[in-house]
Amino acid sequence: MAVDPGLIAWVEEALAPVGGVTKRAMMGGATLYLDGTIFGIVAGDLLWFKADAESDGAWDAAGCARFSYDMGEGRTGTMNYRRAPDDVYDDADALRDWALLGVAAGMRAPVKRKKPAKSPGP
Repeated sequence: MAVDPGLIAWVEEALAPVGGVTKRAMMGGATLYLDGTIFGIVAGDLLWFKADAESDGAWDAAGCARFSYDMGEGRTGTMNYRRAPDDVYDDADALRDWALLGVAAGMRAPVKRKKPAKSPGP
């Protein structure tokens, strides 16, 4: 599934007043960062914002589905991302509000530490 470059450009434009957006390729999609903090993903032409237990109430109230994917063998996995409300696709203020909720969740997320490389044996 290709990422919609127009959607990423829209996110960059809408968030420019609050910070710089960067992206990193991720399994056919893109992970989005605002000034280095992860806040969302783009999969095809859909935008998903990072969520956590603290922000889930706001996402639930807006009816935003949780990101899910097929794991094979009839299993479904989920990630802590919520589908962006429809108004973010044409309202920069709405996009900023929801994206900043995602940034806050990204800032609360525990930092993943890389495992040290194994040293070669004797």
